[in-house]
Amino acid sequence: MAWIVEDRLKPYSPTRSEPYLSPAIRRQVEEKYFPRYPNKRAALLPLFHIIMHEYGYIAPQAIDEAAEFLGLARAQVQDAVSFYEEFRLQPGGTCVINVCRSISCELLGYHAVLEKIRQTFGIDPGETTADHKITVLEVECLGACEQAPCALVNEELHGCLQPEEFVRRLQELSR
Repeated sequence: MAWIVEDRLKPYSPTRSEPYLSPAIRRQVEEKYFPRYPNKRAALLPLFHIIMHEYGYIAPQAIDEAAEFLGLARAQVQDAVSFYEEFRLQPGGTCVINVCRSISCELLGYHAVLEKIRQTFGIDPGETTADHKITVLEVECLGACEQAPCALVNEELHGCLQPEEFVRRLQELSR
């Protein structure tokens, strides 16, 4: 059975007059990644990381631009970006919390951490506070089982979480 690539992107209007893939981003990918990989498609994940670091999410316009830049179908780029949990398709808060839900974190109480976040900030995984300060996400594994339960807060690992203490730190960060 062959994979059928289906265009699942909803129609949209470009959100910016200037491209997400700026000349500097294109040059970086061309100089750093194109020589390292056998084809342009292999540069897709590094390109996503660059876009995420630059804008905090991957907009539909950026998906179109990436497809054109790498010579891929929009659906192929959409499938790749939606496969990986770390890539967001909508803007998040200034403080993005990725709570690990792997087996180690589950056994050591990640549910209590999420519940305390729900009680304190009034959001569930996948949601952002009304003031756009905090986004909470559940992720499959952060690769830090020895520090379970753990979370990644704006790319900084926090381990051996105690719900009350962790939420206090988040409240300080969000100020």
